[in-house]
Amino acid sequence: MKVLKFGGTSVGSAENINKVISILQQESNTTDIAVVVSATGGVTDKLIEAGEFACAKNDEYKSKYNKIWSIHNQVIEGLYENPENDPKIKKQHDELLEIISDKLNELQNLLNGIYLINELSPKTKDKLLSFGEFCSSTIISHVLKSRGVNVTLKNAQDLIITDSNYNNAQVDFKITNNNITDFFTEKKATITLLPGFVSKSSSGDTTTLGRGGSDYTAAIIAAAINANELQIWTDVSGMFTTNPKLVKQASPITELSYQEAVELSHFGAKVLYPPTVMPVLKKHIPIVIKNTMDPEAVGTTISLDKKANGMSPVKGISNIDGIALLTLQGNGMVGVPGFSKRLFETLAQEKINIILITQASSEHSICFGIAEGEAKRAKKAIDKTFEYEIELQKIDTIEIEKDLSIIAVVGDRMKSHQGISGKMFSTLGKNNVNIRAIAQGASERNISAVIHKNDVKKALNCLHEEFFETKSKQINLFITGVGNVGERLIEQMQQQKAYLKENFKIKLRVIGLSNSRTMLVNDEGINLEQWKTLLSKGEKASLDGFFNLAKNLNLRNSVFIDITANAEVAKVYPWYLKESISVVACNKIACSGDFAYYDKLKTLARKYNTSFLFETNVGAGLPIIDTLNHLITSGDKINTIQAVLSGSLNFIFNNFNSDTTFHDVVKQAQLEGYTEPDPRIDLSGVDVARKILILARESGHKLELADIESKNFLTENAINVTTVEDFFETLKNDENYYQGLYKDAIANNCQLKFVASFENGKARVGLEQIEEDHPFYNLEGKDNIVMFYTNRYKEQPMIVKGAGAGAEVTASGLFADIIRTAYN
Repeated sequence: MKVLKFGGTSVGSAENINKVISILQQESNTTDIAVVVSATGGVTDKLIEAGEFACAKNDEYKSKYNKIWSIHNQVIEGLYENPENDPKIKKQHDELLEIISDKLNELQNLLNGIYLINELSPKTKDKLLSFGEFCSSTIISHVLKSRGVNVTLKNAQDLIITDSNYNNAQVDFKITNNNITDFFTEKKATITLLPGFVSKSSSGDTTTLGRGGSDYTAAIIAAAINANELQIWTDVSGMFTTNPKLVKQASPITELSYQEAVELSHFGAKVLYPPTVMPVLKKHIPIVIKNTMDPEAVGTTISLDKKANGMSPVKGISNIDGIALLTLQGNGMVGVPGFSKRLFETLAQEKINIILITQASSEHSICFGIAEGEAKRAKKAIDKTFEYEIELQKIDTIEIEKDLSIIAVVGDRMKSHQGISGKMFSTLGKNNVNIRAIAQGASERNISAVIHKNDVKKALNCLHEEFFETKSKQINLFITGVGNVGERLIEQMQQQKAYLKENFKIKLRVIGLSNSRTMLVNDEGINLEQWKTLLSKGEKASLDGFFNLAKNLNLRNSVFIDITANAEVAKVYPWYLKESISVVACNKIACSGDFAYYDKLKTLARKYNTSFLFETNVGAGLPIIDTLNHLITSGDKINTIQAVLSGSLNFIFNNFNSDTTFHDVVKQAQLEGYTEPDPRIDLSGVDVARKILILARESGHKLELADIESKNFLTENAINVTTVEDFFETLKNDENYYQGLYKDAIANNCQLKFVASFENGKARVGLEQIEEDHPFYNLEGKDNIVMFYTNRYKEQPMIVKGAGAGAEVTASGLFADIIRTAYN
């Protein structure tokens, strides 16, 4: 024989009840079944609300009652469609409607009585709540009979006997088991239908079994009759690896042990109520959790511990919200027995359930987690218990931390696998999830941590990614500055999306986009096929607004990408780093400004275990900084750096000759995007000075921009003008000067190159004549070149060479930095 239990959602509408009936007909083809049903979805809450309104003398209880009546009437009408067309069906319909009307009239009289006496005692509350299950079971049994099914409706109160602890009655199993055994021995019907949740005290009063009581009813019956299986039918396909509402990648767990199921359900997996497992656990009766909406889904089978199958030892990750953490501490506790006993006795007397306990080995403090709503009551009681010790300052008054949640990693076989807790806490640490308390039993079946409630979604996602997903990593991007380079970056990400997922298990999602006018954030990811249109319709852009959206979303593996040259944007990097959001910067201002600010950013990145990457600051897509860092990390020392670091200047001097004009070449470089819109930024040498400064700093030297010796090759006229248009006019007027620079170099059999160098702690930049045998001589187009002379590369330098300007290569450099964040 099987026992099936259907929850409130499963019996929440006529459509769903028809699905339930179909399941019952199929299951009863092979065996007799007992069926336990909850109240119709939402009715229990409305009964509570109606009772509380009536007790408060609030006439709103009448509208709540009317809503309860409407729900049941709507279900009945949906189950008997067009009854007037068939006299037999019409009679069945009217009979059921009359039965439910009589029952709900009793409910109305009870609510009126509560209103009159202005009281809602626990005993009356149990009577009130029982109406939901009685109505749903009556409706379903009546409909089954009308469809020719052999069914008996049995009041569970006749079977399950309890004490008089109203609202959470304790079962007298000796009497109850005898009642159930006797009844099912004599029963004749194929299907026995029972209301869940409700019971009766030994004195004959209505009692209820507390939260999850319908599950408990089904388990009690299953254990008493030694059922072959207990099925829990709900609106999800079993217990999931974690909360699917918070983690999209969550998947059903096919098999669990009883102990694993208890741990997961205790720590927030609401599919199963923990006490449900206990009666069937002793009898080794399997529990199968199934989906009423998808009956063919496999679901979750809960039974004895399964043998190792090579899968992850972690079976699930659960969470409980609404937690308060209380700490009893003081020097007077050390070495003094009895503090724990008095503490827990106090909580027991107040009927306060402890969810988590942890104690320092020093015996200086005891920390425990309880429901947030009970924190004040707990503090008051404990402070009273330890009033004498507090007065003598042997211990402190109880400290309360609120707005917390518990996350728990669960699995039977975790105890035989090293490093599970280390992996759990390192994953949380990398994502800036602060842990307030930890609890782990010797069995290591459950590792629990208390965190802030705002971090729950991030914690569940990053832990699920670590333990259940195929070593994939989701990177969430917030991009500001979507001009030429930004557009190319988005194109490259789209192009490489499938490749990265397939070969590197990296999934890139653009969550936020911003330009100087509008910004757009979507926590599900922005559709990159339409990003321009979507961004144009976004909200007004602001630096703090964009940051707050990124902060409040609190997504794992987040990266802020700055593709601007804006000093104000560079100032907000600390905001992101302090939230463990990596920063990838194309903007040179932060790293080439004050050394103190540069050093602060590097320190914050280390402190918050995140990435601050700016490869494109120096060589666009060339791995110059990356190469430099690897040399230093491996123990080498940088002695000298010689470089051509301006792709735009190299392009200009490679194309400038006696057949061209300096004006035309500079104009061409501007139009092709090799220079800034204001070419003076490139031609003044400031940009190159910033780059060599960054390399010097990355080599370990504390230099400021003012320390860089810079020799400007522009004329006084070009330096002093105020507009770009006037600047170009000076190039025309001073053509002879620029031609003179070229001719002088040719006469010496040299090439003109704008060179940056660093040696003996000093750096300089300027236009130089490069001789024919020098590596810089044949540097073509917009290429950059850097030569590192180190302790290991003394005679022949380490050379990095390639395209150093252009939107495409700059975007690729940013892309490379984004991928590097995935491996931090």
